[in-house]
Amino acid sequence: MRILVTGGAGFIGSEYVRMLLGRPGADPARAPTSAPAAVTVLDKLTYSGNPANLDPVRHDTRLRFVHGDVCDPALVDAVVPGHDVIVHFAAESHVDRSITGAAPFVTTNVLGTQTLLDAALRHRTGRFVHVSTDEVYGSIDSGSWTESWPLAPNSPYSASKAASDLLALAYHRTHGLDVVVTRCSNNYGPYQFPEKVVPLFVTNLLDGGTVPLYGDGGNVRDWLHVRDHCRGVALVQEKGRAGEVYHIGGGTELTNRELTGKLLAACGADWDRVVPVTDRKGHDRRYSLDITKIRTELGYAPSIDLDHGLAETVRWYRENRPWWEPLKAAHR
Repeated sequence: MRILVTGGAGFIGSEYVRMLLGRPGADPARAPTSAPAAVTVLDKLTYSGNPANLDPVRHDTRLRFVHGDVCDPALVDAVVPGHDVIVHFAAESHVDRSITGAAPFVTTNVLGTQTLLDAALRHRTGRFVHVSTDEVYGSIDSGSWTESWPLAPNSPYSASKAASDLLALAYHRTHGLDVVVTRCSNNYGPYQFPEKVVPLFVTNLLDGGTVPLYGDGGNVRDWLHVRDHCRGVALVQEKGRAGEVYHIGGGTELTNRELTGKLLAACGADWDRVVPVTDRKGHDRRYSLDITKIRTELGYAPSIDLDHGLAETVRWYRENRPWWEPLKAAHR
């Protein structure tokens, strides 16, 4: 099998590539059931795409890297042929950036997805896995979203992802393209660009700095280790039903204040390092995914305990300053 991974130099995409190629020290039980014959990474290498994320598998002869934009029809048309599966991670994904400038989110997330779908249809790609987010549902006060819940995005980022989800599903219904969509909760783990809350807080605390806490800190998120997320995507890639949506969650909901407390403890810091800041515009109050469908159909369950995963993540950032220090310096 030949797999094309878009955004494969980013945080989640690179984890997927490392998993597919059996990164050194990887647990075989957490790997896909069938190793690919070849993996192509297509990545624009924007600020959050980092070639160093692929260093653990860089010398694998099955890996091919293509530097380019999913919005470039000629390039995509040249790359897609010969692949059995496309796993589409490439996206602009930072909510705060989408609030200050929405155009790149609409362009990459909507037009880029449409460009890939057209190429997959034209070249008869066997399966198209579209990776999305729980943010497309908006906010939920109680209970959990099922896959049939109406979409109600509240930020330009989540609106662009909702649009791309609907496009992908439309290509299945209109053209018969073998599309499956995944929607995940908040990811954390190694190699995450230090603008997202976990690596931002961890790296700030390791440097002796402060961390910002939005509003009253009561916003609730479900936390999912990136390795569990990628295991879920692999299950959907291999066994998911065409035209379906699958939720991939971590099963651990925390308020932002509770998460902050865990990160402070893991870094040996106190609450005097926390600075309250004005809440984000349109800040969704609570996310919660029902993962019954993927559990019962595909056998998925999160395997990494949050406290263990956070401790492992803090240790990774502590031991890998050469990876994240230049990124923070370049984006101050």
